[in-house]
Amino acid sequence: MNAATTKADHKAAAPRVKITINPVGMDRPRAWLAAGIEDFRQATAVSLAYGMFWVGLSIAITAGAITLGLWHWLLPMVAGFMFIGPLVAVGSYGVSRALEANRAPHLGDAFEAWRPHAGQLAMMGVMMMIFFLAWIRLATLLFALFFGFEVPSPATLYSALLTTPEGLGMIAVGSVLGGILAFGAFAISVVAIPTLMHHDLTFMEGIEASVRSVGRNFRPMLLWAAILTGCVLVGVLTFYIGLALILPVLGFASWHAYEDLVRVDVIEEDGELHG
Repeated sequence: MNAATTKADHKAAAPRVKITINPVGMDRPRAWLAAGIEDFRQATAVSLAYGMFWVGLSIAITAGAITLGLWHWLLPMVAGFMFIGPLVAVGSYGVSRALEANRAPHLGDAFEAWRPHAGQLAMMGVMMMIFFLAWIRLATLLFALFFGFEVPSPATLYSALLTTPEGLGMIAVGSVLGGILAFGAFAISVVAIPTLMHHDLTFMEGIEASVRSVGRNFRPMLLWAAILTGCVLVGVLTFYIGLALILPVLGFASWHAYEDLVRVDVIEEDGELHG
C-alpha cells in the first residue's frame, strides 16, 4: 500500500513539459558538423580514447566473426552499424555537456554519461536493437532469395556481388529496403537520446521529439542523415581506424543538432512555462 502510494505521488509530482521543435535551415547540418569538429579539438585526448574504444571493439567483433567462419555476416553487420550508432554517441554527449559547463572533460564523462537516465536510455537501446535485428533478418532473407541457402567462399561471394545479376540485384534491393529501415531508425532516434540525457523524460517523449524534428525540418534532416551515413561509410572503409575521429565528431555534432532543434519547457501549475 505504501509503495503504491509513493509511486502514485511520484507520478503526480512529475512536472508536465512542453516540447517545441525549432525550424532550421539547410545550412545548419554543416554548422553542426563544424561545431562537432570544434568540440573534438577542445577535447582531443578524451575524444580519441573514446573513439578508439569503439574501433577496438569493432575490430574484435570482425576478427571473431572471421575466426568462427561467420564472415558472411560481416557485410550486414557493418551496414547495421547505422542502427546502433545513436547509442554509441552517448559518451560524446557527456563530453559536450562538460565542455558547455566550462569543465575539462575526462573519460568518466564519456563512459558514465548514461547513468543518470539509464532506464529510459535502455528502452531506446531496445528500440534500436529491434531495428538492427530486423535488418539482419531482412539481409538473411535477401541472401537466401538471390543466392540460395548454401554459403559460397568469400572470394566467390564478394566477386559475385559486383559481377552477377544476382549480386547486383541483391545490392539494389537491399539498399532500397535497408535505406527505408535506416531512415525509420534515424527518425525516431536522431535527437531522442540527447533529449533524454538533458531532461527527465520518458523514451516515448524522446522519440516524439525526434520524429517531430524530422517532420518539421525534413530537408535539413535528410541532408544530416546523408552526412552521417557518408562519414560512417568513410570510417568503415578505412578498416574502422577513421571511426576513432569520426564517431566522436558526429556525436558532438548530434548534440549541437539537438540543441538547435529541441526546446523543452516545464509547465508550472499556473500555466507558466520555464525553460
